[in-house]
Amino acid sequence: MLVVEDEPVINQAVTDRLGAEGFHVTQAFDGPGAVDAFTTSSPDLVVLDVMLPGFDGLEVCRRIQAIRPVPVLMLTARTDETDLLVGLGVGADDYVTKPFSMREVVARVRTLLRRVERAAELAASRPAHLDVQGLRIDVATRRVTAGDAEVHLTPLEFDLLCALAAEPGVVRSRDALMREVWGWADASGTRTLDSHVKALRAKIGADRVRTVHGVGYALEATP
Repeated sequence: MLVVEDEPVINQAVTDRLGAEGFHVTQAFDGPGAVDAFTTSSPDLVVLDVMLPGFDGLEVCRRIQAIRPVPVLMLTARTDETDLLVGLGVGADDYVTKPFSMREVVARVRTLLRRVERAAELAASRPAHLDVQGLRIDVATRRVTAGDAEVHLTPLEFDLLCALAAEPGVVRSRDALMREVWGWADASGTRTLDSHVKALRAKIGADRVRTVHGVGYALEATP
């Protein structure tokens, strides 16, 4: 696991807590160092601060996802939804806003690792291809095309699309989507699902995903 945070006290606190939970942790304190550490240590997950010297966490996320897809938990003092959507758009899976508790960080880390395992299990149980509303979803290669153009999705966006595409037209509840895609018990008190739906709409077309207020979301079966 890689912890990237330029504040030494916070970096060490997160590193010590994750180490106490049984994780092997590598540290980095700036943008270039984070990319170098990712390349040499090949972590299973990255805890990544947004504000970093050298270049920021968004650029770090963009670069490491280009090397190898990996779950990323972003630490951010920014609460503006636009900033959060930018983070999700470059490949972050989840975010924790500062100030945060170490218990919350550990819980989010474990959830992301479970999600990776769950995604592999679901992929094995689904058809090799899903075709919905002009989208062709290749489950094995995790590629999505609309016509002749490839749609570039983050790992979580792909998993969310697959969950909706498995039952076109059927409204999936928020809790069901959070359990299936994130491995969380429920969706209360989090904007994670809503933020990912907005990011997904921006890439596949807003009209393809229908909101049912108070219930959840559905991938429209027909245009």
